[in-house]
Amino acid sequence: MCRLYGITGNQPARVECALVEAQNALLKQSASDSRGIANPDGWGVGIYDHGSPAVYKSARAASHDVEFRDTAESVVSRAVIAHVRAATVGSNGLDNTHPFVHGPWLFAHNGTLAGFGELRPELEAEIPEHLLRQQRGETDSELMFLWLLGRMRNHGLDPLSGARSVNHIVDLLAAGVPELGQRAATITPEPARLNFLLSDGIHLGASRWGNSLYVTERVGRTDCEVCGATHLNGPGESRYRAIAIASEPMTREDWIEVADRSFIGATNGNLVGARVPAAA
Repeated sequence: MCRLYGITGNQPARVECALVEAQNALLKQSASDSRGIANPDGWGVGIYDHGSPAVYKSARAASHDVEFRDTAESVVSRAVIAHVRAATVGSNGLDNTHPFVHGPWLFAHNGTLAGFGELRPELEAEIPEHLLRQQRGETDSELMFLWLLGRMRNHGLDPLSGARSVNHIVDLLAAGVPELGQRAATITPEPARLNFLLSDGIHLGASRWGNSLYVTERVGRTDCEVCGATHLNGPGESRYRAIAIASEPMTREDWIEVADRSFIGATNGNLVGARVPAAA
């Protein structure tokens, strides 16, 4: 069912420890997560380089791919979305590996849209043709990303530019995820699992819907809890703020569990409080 990690801060920072060195780094979760389940079907790391997204992917297991370590060592970014995949819909291949990218947007998913086979035609019919042409893989995840992109203008967002406010991203998720869950429920008793991460490089929105999700806040941290060194490359370390969101706690920091069926956002290292949809 995959594992994911996202972070956004007010300064660029290294993420090697979270991805490789931490007690429960994403590398370790690729081999076995806290449930004892492997996530071996590819990995992806999305970063922002001078404001534009760049994605590094492999269809190999992160735990057996030296490229994952090399990528993690080189990343310095203000916002990152990383993912290790356990395939449920779609084959093991680069086109099905998260995160997905469009314009400034990065997206990753942990879970499965139950009833996807039946829902796929109607979702495709609701996606603008110019967006649907961007589809490269077979997954429910990529199609739901395109579906969200197609609904952005209804929530004050633009598929080709960043958000004015993280609240617009949270609004998009808080409207779209329950709708997808409700549609799935009309087809199958199997629950939809729709944990999403969505970022424009400044803001980060997340949904917890069916799978575990945790958040931790970092304020003025100069020495990493894992390696003991700073993760910042510039001045102003005392003013550093960041919010990290992950499928499960990765370090000995204080991770707070996000309530199921709720939505959170982060911008400039500040957390937007959990939001629960009225229909939940």
